[in-house]
Amino acid sequence: MGLSGIDPAALLAFAGTAMLIELTPGPNMVYLAVVAASQGRRLGFAAVAGVALGLALVGVAAALGLAAIINASPTLFQALRFGGVAYMLWLAWDAWRDADEPVKEVAGGIAARTYFRRGMITNLLNPKAAVFYVAILPSFVSPGTTVMSQTLALSAVFVLVATTIHAIIVAMAGTAQVLLEDEKRSQFIRRALALALVGVALWFGWSTTLSQP
Repeated sequence: MGLSGIDPAALLAFAGTAMLIELTPGPNMVYLAVVAASQGRRLGFAAVAGVALGLALVGVAAALGLAAIINASPTLFQALRFGGVAYMLWLAWDAWRDADEPVKEVAGGIAARTYFRRGMITNLLNPKAAVFYVAILPSFVSPGTTVMSQTLALSAVFVLVATTIHAIIVAMAGTAQVLLEDEKRSQFIRRALALALVGVALWFGWSTTLSQP
């Protein structure tokens, strides 16, 4: 047996599944790209750390059975869904509002903890994270051992895979900041990114409607 009694083959398959899921464009990918491209890598990596903590907390909740309760309750699921959509729309408005400000002034005036907190909240309000832990993760748990320890171990693997991919996204998107040195071009690109975030929020709301309990 491998990590926490999980079969090594199952662990490898789970890591591959997590990678494919995280490589699929979604709220985290677009939001992190928006932050890194418009505010720089430093704040982008702060958001990555917040996302990682949010995913880890949902994983712990799954191990304790809370994610299953949320997934089985239409009311709680809908509350999280609409909360997540509203929060992403607010982030888009915040990005649109700051589009007129020079990049250096925005990045210098906002503490990294702000983007850390935003990244965390985005995932705590993401019911699809709970659905992943409840619908996909259990299929990789080996029988005959402690389910909680395996769930926590697989959650840690998922967070590690997701964080690695998110860090790469930030590193790549951060190079786009050189395009923002021109004031007019900066305003256009940052507002386009804000509109992209609106699109992701609307897609998020529609896609979670399809997966609601």
